[in-house]
Amino acid sequence: MAERDKLLAYFRAGGDDQLAAKLLDLAEAAVRSRKYRVTDFLDPHAYNVASVIAANYPQVDLLADGGFAHAERVRAAFVAEDFPGQADLGLAFLEASWDKRYYSLGHRDVLGAFMGCGCKRETLGDIVFVPAGAQMAVDRVMVPYLLANLTSVGSAPVSLREITGEELFQKEEKVKEISATVADLRLDAVAAAGYGISRSRMAEEIKAQNVKVNWQEAKKAAQTVKEGDVFSFRGRGRVEVAEVRGTTRKGRISILLKRFI
Repeated sequence: MAERDKLLAYFRAGGDDQLAAKLLDLAEAAVRSRKYRVTDFLDPHAYNVASVIAANYPQVDLLADGGFAHAERVRAAFVAEDFPGQADLGLAFLEASWDKRYYSLGHRDVLGAFMGCGCKRETLGDIVFVPAGAQMAVDRVMVPYLLANLTSVGSAPVSLREITGEELFQKEEKVKEISATVADLRLDAVAAAGYGISRSRMAEEIKAQNVKVNWQEAKKAAQTVKEGDVFSFRGRGRVEVAEVRGTTRKGRISILLKRFI
């Protein structure tokens, strides 16, 4: 109990105590049952919370999978160290196809249709666009309901079918390195360099809640960022602060960014 209280106090400082409490319940249930407990789909920030919890509970191991290579959203399982079997993460995969001659759909459209069916975001993993349409990882229990109810995305009629993990489109992640100098390590300055837009435009996007830092909503344009931080800009992908190289002769800060495209 002392370990739980210590971890909750640690995560409370960052506003993650409710998430941590839910994950702690699963970890402790795995220990008591000597089996395993599976999480909802976790974004990288939530997965980091789960990792910290697992590191402080030596009686459990942490297993995770999102189906796709380089999956951003994964399901995880706290597995008791003496559990003799294989944990089942309950993953399933669907492919939605539509006539691309007449309909141009994006990530937001597919996600909106999924949630418009009454499904919770936590039951959906990554959405990956493929030549036929889009593939997605889902909680296995949702498959029959989605096959019966997800019949359109926006105004586009869609055909939905269950596929195997072997049929998933494994897109290789491409990275573009960007060397830049900035006046300071404010979020608006560094993110603007990564996405190739003006600092004032980035400040507006942050204010409009279109930017996340480490998968959490950006607090303000002036917040300081550091090496290892990851930004996501709605519709524009991710940028990582790969290296803060130091100060130039002109007093600016040299940085190396990695943009995932």
